[in-house]
Formats: sequence, C-alpha cells, structure tokens
Amino acid sequence: MPEAEHPETATLAPAEADMGFGALAARLEPLGGGRFRLDGAAGWMQGRTMYGGTAAFIAYSAAKLAFPDLPPLRAAQVGFVAPVGEHLEVEVVMLRQGRSVAQVETSLMCDGAVAQRTLWLFGAGRESNGTVPAAILPGLIQPEDSPFLGANDMAPAFTARMDMRRADPPGGSPPGTIRRWVRLRDRSGLDSAGELVGIGDALPPGSARAMERKGPISSITWALTILGEVPPTREGWWLLETSSNHMANGFSSETLRLWNSEGVEVMHGLQSVAVFG
Repeated sequence: MPEAEHPETATLAPAEADMGFGALAARLEPLGGGRFRLDGAAGWMQGRTMYGGTAAFIAYSAAKLAFPDLPPLRAAQVGFVAPVGEHLEVEVVMLRQGRSVAQVETSLMCDGAVAQRTLWLFGAGRESNGTVPAAILPGLIQPEDSPFLGANDMAPAFTARMDMRRADPPGGSPPGTIRRWVRLRDRSGLDSAGELVGIGDALPPGSARAMERKGPISSITWALTILGEVPPTREGWWLLETSSNHMANGFSSETLRLWNSEGVEVMHGLQSVAVFG
C-alpha cells in the first residue's frame, strides 16, 4: 500500500462507488501490440498514487487479456517504481512460455515513464511428487465475532470499497504487526487469483504501528506466492496480516500473509517499505 497512513474506512461519491475491480478490468482498452490504456480509476487513489493492489490488479488483468490461455497464477514480483495516476497505459510482454510455465512482464506507464513493473509467473499443475500442506492458523476468530473498524477521515478513498474488521489475536498482535479481516464489497467479474492480487496489499505496513512520528509509508517492492489452488472463503472474507521483520534507517522489511475463513494460508509475500517522517 504505497503512500498510506493509517486507513480505517472512508466514503465515496455514488458514481465512483460503482467502479469495482471487475469494472476497472472491463475498461482496459486494447491498443494493439500487447498495449492497453485505462482512462480513469476514480476512487482508487491514495494521495498522489494509486492503491498498490489496484495497480497490480490492472497489470494482471492486462496480462490475462493479452494472453487468455495462461495457466493459473503462481507468483509475482511487483516493483513500485513511481506514483501511478488514474490515467495509464500497460505494456504486456511474454518473456518465455514453456510447456507448463509462462513468465509475463507488465509495465504500467504514466506520462511516458514506467510507474510499476511486474514479473508474473503462471504455471499449470502436474502430478505431485510429495506434498507439504499449507499451514492452518490456530485460534482463528471469525469475522462476525470481530469489530468493524471505525470511520476515519484520514483513510484513503479506496478503503470505502472494502469491509474491514479488526482481527488481532487475544492479547494483541506483536509489535509491528497488523491483522484484519478484509473483503471487497464488489467481487463481480473477478477470478480467484485476481481477487487475491487486488486485496493482498490492502493493509498498511505493520511498521506503521512502530512509527514514533506520523508520516507517509510507501511500498517499494511486493513479492507474492499463491499457495496452491485458491480455496473458497466464506462470504468473501480474507484474513490479512502485515508484519515488520526489521525496521530501521527509513526502511522496513515486511511479511504479508493471507488466510481464508477456515484459517488456511492462501498467499505469502515479502515487501520492502520506505518509512518517511
């Protein structure tokens, strides 16, 4: 979540509130040669840049449009190079397509300069040669037993498109850790991997809780891995956690984790964050 402070909830104008992820993907205009244009992503901004999950989702959607026969998404490496505006172009390049694995590069361009570059790894399943199951989170507290976040005028506008509930374990989260139940209010037109890409960066970095002075926080990189086939989750709720592994000298290394409503870990990530102020 680049350029964020401490989001809780927010409100949007009615016209903006209709543009969920599916509507954004539908607005991608093909320009030919693996290039797409998107004019207007109202309500998905946070300060001078777009919410990182939205920018990554737009790039993912362009990759799927350019190469509709891609196998399932397995992993991605997202580089937040510069602020992403509401009006952008996406360039999609197939780097290599093997028998089971495809590697696709996307570049989000704003005003002729690269604003985000991502390497996507798509891979077809094959017969397993041994298994290690995804971890199950113990002591899971369900979303209906967790309090909604209160309204906060400082929250980025995009958080109005999501329901969020506090999900810190009994006794509180460890220092530098934030845990929340999150779901999109509009999930229409999404595949399971696209939903995870769009929602996986929704929380502020855990280092926000360790800051001694208020100030902006900006994501620099985000590496994510989807743990096998995406399992279903109840009523669209996903449990997200950001946790700082080390924070000093204006930077934080963060682990991002995402579980479904049964406590099965679905996505695991690592993020580099710049801490200002």
